Amino acid sequence: MAIDQQIAPATAEDFVSAISSDRAKLGYALGSAEGEAFWLLGMLQTIRIGRDDTGGRYGMLEIVVPQGIGSPWHVHPEEDEWFYVIDGELTFYVGDARLSLTAGSFGFGPKGIPHTFMAEIPQGARALVGFQPMQFEGFLREVGVPAPARVVPPPMEGHPDMARLASIAARNGFEILGPPGPPPGR
Repeated sequence: MAIDQQIAPATAEDFVSAISSDRAKLGYALGSAEGEAFWLLGMLQTIRIGRDDTGGRYGMLEIVVPQGIGSPWHVHPEEDEWFYVIDGELTFYVGDARLSLTAGSFGFGPKGIPHTFMAEIPQGARALVGFQPMQFEGFLREVGVPAPARVVPPPMEGHPDMARLASIAARNGFEILGPPGPPPGR
């Protein structure tokens, strides 16, 4: 097809409904304002494909992370996690490495290797985060709050209850090793 060739616009009939229980088997599309969105630890996290869609085999989130915000230092014994930065910059700590992920960059946190990330100044970051298998979604659903709007949540007041988060993480396939921010000692 030539670049300048006109393509007929898609209609609703061209796609399986985004809420169909068979959507991942038949194919589906989500617009930028679709997918279940949650506020979690100061971030906006939207499920693009979840565990119910894939039988838990894999999943992907879109995350919007304000500057200075990130995940707790953690490890997934059975779950690989990867990041593709769309906008902004993430500092990604994996094992002993500190990596700068700018727009278009990819980072991989293999199962069994501790990792975390933080969004950098001035604008924070937007990224796609994949999981295989998709165990993290249980934590997102239990700790996160359904987002009333597709915006980052108001700034958190104080620090999260790490003991509470650790027990929920353990039920959902990972271990929290430290608070959000750089790994201990860095």
